Amino acid sequence: MSDSNPRISFVSLGCPKALVDSERIVTRLRAEGYELAHDHAGADVAIVNTCGFLESAQAESLEAIGAALTEGGKVIVTGCMGAEPEKITQHHPNVFAVTGPHQYEAVVAAVHRAVPPKHDPFVDLVPPEGIKLTPRHYAYVKISEGCNNRCTFCIIPKLRGDLVSRPAADVLREVERLVEAGVKELLIISQDTSAYGIDLKYAPSTFKDREVRAKFIDLARALGEFGVWVRLHYVYPYPHIDEVIPLMAEGKVLPYLDIPFQHAAPNVLIRMRRPAAQEKTLARIARWRDICPDLTIRSTFIVGFPGETDADFEILLDWLDAASLDRVGCFRYEPVRGAKANDLAALIPEDVKDARWHSFMQRQQAISEKRLKRKIGGRQQVIIDAVTPGGGKGRSMADAPEIDGAVHVAARRPLRVGEIATVKIESADAYDLHGTAVGY
Repeated sequence: MSDSNPRISFVSLGCPKALVDSERIVTRLRAEGYELAHDHAGADVAIVNTCGFLESAQAESLEAIGAALTEGGKVIVTGCMGAEPEKITQHHPNVFAVTGPHQYEAVVAAVHRAVPPKHDPFVDLVPPEGIKLTPRHYAYVKISEGCNNRCTFCIIPKLRGDLVSRPAADVLREVERLVEAGVKELLIISQDTSAYGIDLKYAPSTFKDREVRAKFIDLARALGEFGVWVRLHYVYPYPHIDEVIPLMAEGKVLPYLDIPFQHAAPNVLIRMRRPAAQEKTLARIARWRDICPDLTIRSTFIVGFPGETDADFEILLDWLDAASLDRVGCFRYEPVRGAKANDLAALIPEDVKDARWHSFMQRQQAISEKRLKRKIGGRQQVIIDAVTPGGGKGRSMADAPEIDGAVHVAARRPLRVGEIATVKIESADAYDLHGTAVGY
């Protein structure tokens, strides 16, 4: 590339859904001849893709914007915080432009205003799968945007709007390009993956001379035909989720469900506007494990929700023991401005939230350690994320990148990033497995 080409630095904060937005923006800009700079100081324009879900995330975003202004020059802000631009301009009035979430065209237009492109059709080539910000062997695939749920602790519908699903054929064509480019693991994401297609009335679209409905189970079945790992994230526990469990048992998609249960006490769930029949949920989990014994269930919970009593918290701990989930994250409730939950009941003191968080994590750590020890002596398929002296570090089918545990692999042969190795598991700790690669 010529040194005269404009250079862009990029910071992507928040969840994988925001990362996909960043990839689309970067792909478009690279196609127009912009170069990517490694730091703000070497860039003509800095783009900061913000997260606005929690107050702490907003503070991190504002700090990143300030750093970009200090280190570079013109700064364009996008993402969830962009839905409320006054929050940004109040702290940083000198930002060049602010756009809302998934407003790709507005971001690109702002870049054009800041520094026009100098396109060279002979060298400005972008691979057909686009520019990915993840390692070559896995990729996030966003199947819809927005959310129809109205959980009282969440402002995502306010920031990103109601559910808008992609036609199934569009998703499958993207996946086909990714697989052809060497991607071995697809992480399927959205705000509410199990609601996929409701807005489209499950309308079919044509992919390779066949019709595929825009419906959760139909898309999962079609994704399973590509012969790569398919991991399902952010699955709201609707009844029709039961239909995907047999696909997991058959090896079509990974035996992994990421379901944000959020709590277990009925009083808290009702105030959250979440499904409150957790006894039925326990029965469903038992049925899922009967059908697919290797199923891994990951979830997230909130402690210190307004009005949460000691009794509510004990119900949550008892439910956690009964459910015996494999992977669990826990958040202390934050009173996000604009969330209805703030006005439902008295806020919980910070020291109480901290105590409950530590109790919760201690309880789950014991559960996780017990479940991982069951895998000692067995063999796991492990996708290698990094090569280390004498082996590598990777993830089993039970581990999503960045949020779950890892498998530390010893090997007598060189491992390659992206390969899927068979590993005999020899030990386990609270969150990770350790083993040796076997075979070739």
